[in-house]
Amino acid sequence: MTDPYVWLKLIHVVGACVLLGTGLGIAFFMWMAHCTGDPGTIASTARVVVIADAVFTAAAVVLQPLSGAALAHVMGYSLREPWIVASFGLYLLVGACWLPVVRVQLKLRDLAIAARDTGRPLPAQYRRLFRVWFWLGWSAFAGVIAIFALMIAKPPF
Repeated sequence: MTDPYVWLKLIHVVGACVLLGTGLGIAFFMWMAHCTGDPGTIASTARVVVIADAVFTAAAVVLQPLSGAALAHVMGYSLREPWIVASFGLYLLVGACWLPVVRVQLKLRDLAIAARDTGRPLPAQYRRLFRVWFWLGWSAFAGVIAIFALMIAKPPF
């Protein structure tokens, strides 16, 4: 495996898997913790989710456009190909959803910690923020799936 194409494709595909897999895993565990209504469970889960986003998602977020651009170059594609432009545009929209999600996760964690430590129920602000987290997360997920479709189909538009 000395061919740069093979290595770049491997890096790009693994990065895409990490991005999608971590996103789905984080969403699943946050949802399950939220469904318990228990501030302690939510606080513990959100703490781990924030770490996972910082380690895995952030690394993949940096890796994907770099490996994608390098892969396009090796394959002889112009970065002006409509499907590549659309992919990068969707990537920016996904990022515009993901960055607020990270901030919301931090706030959800902090609100759950405060509720746990004081023995009080989760405040209304928690429920409002969770709805924001939920809808931004679904939007980002849909964008990632659309990027996958563009990468696979490479439509000529």
